[in-house]
Amino acid sequence: MRMKPSGAADRSSWFGRLRRVLSRSPVGRGWRRSGEIELWSRALGFAALGSLTLAPLLIIVAAADPGHGRGFAQWLEDGLGVSTASRAEVEQLFTRPGQALRTTTAFGLAALAVFGLSFGAAVQTGYEKVWDVPPARWWARWRHVVWLAVLTGYLFVSATTPLRRAPLAGGAVTSLSAVLFIWWSQRLLLGGRIRRRALLPGAVATVIGLIGLRVFSRLVFSPLIASSTVSYGPVGTVLVVQSWLVGVGVVVFGGAMLGRLLYEELPSRAHAPRRRG
Repeated sequence: MRMKPSGAADRSSWFGRLRRVLSRSPVGRGWRRSGEIELWSRALGFAALGSLTLAPLLIIVAAADPGHGRGFAQWLEDGLGVSTASRAEVEQLFTRPGQALRTTTAFGLAALAVFGLSFGAAVQTGYEKVWDVPPARWWARWRHVVWLAVLTGYLFVSATTPLRRAPLAGGAVTSLSAVLFIWWSQRLLLGGRIRRRALLPGAVATVIGLIGLRVFSRLVFSPLIASSTVSYGPVGTVLVVQSWLVGVGVVVFGGAMLGRLLYEELPSRAHAPRRRG
């Protein structure tokens, strides 16, 4: 039988110990959890339904106040942090708020309602997977209606508020309102099966992730809009926007997953016995 050199055996055992440590760490558990909940697939579904729901919904709610309504294009500009050069490319893709009410049909509103309820169901399923709770019964679909109605009101306020003129105050109010909305959304869509204090870390982590995504988008996605438009035309801008929505989906479900890890890890570490020196 061939014996391994002592140096190779030491390296093998060192890597094995490191792998076991990483596997048992919160990072390793989070990595495995992201695979269990199919984070990437859920983010893709979030982006697909989000583009079918958020774009027309924001255009319509912004049309209700044409004097201050920003519309989906300007909402995307804020989220992506696009530069002046890329802003025109985004605005050309979407109807201006003043034209929305004149061109909206009953079929369009019905399709928006169907996609919106499906969007709420997709977000609810993602949260249920994160917290390992069984799917809600069919009669609990009324929560999707309530969530879509509150989402519409939240988007209307965010699309028409004048607080964006005051960056510091506006940013603080926007962040706080986002935390409260995501916190409430988890509580509603999970049917109250998870305690409020357990859901708060996920809401905070999601908002922090969205802020980080905005910084990343300004550095990466904003230049891509200009270059993709030159190469592919308007389709290039659509691809960049869709990629950004995938990132939002990763942050929404990943933030909830991180919040659960924080909620479960921090108390155990706080009460862990201290080693004596």
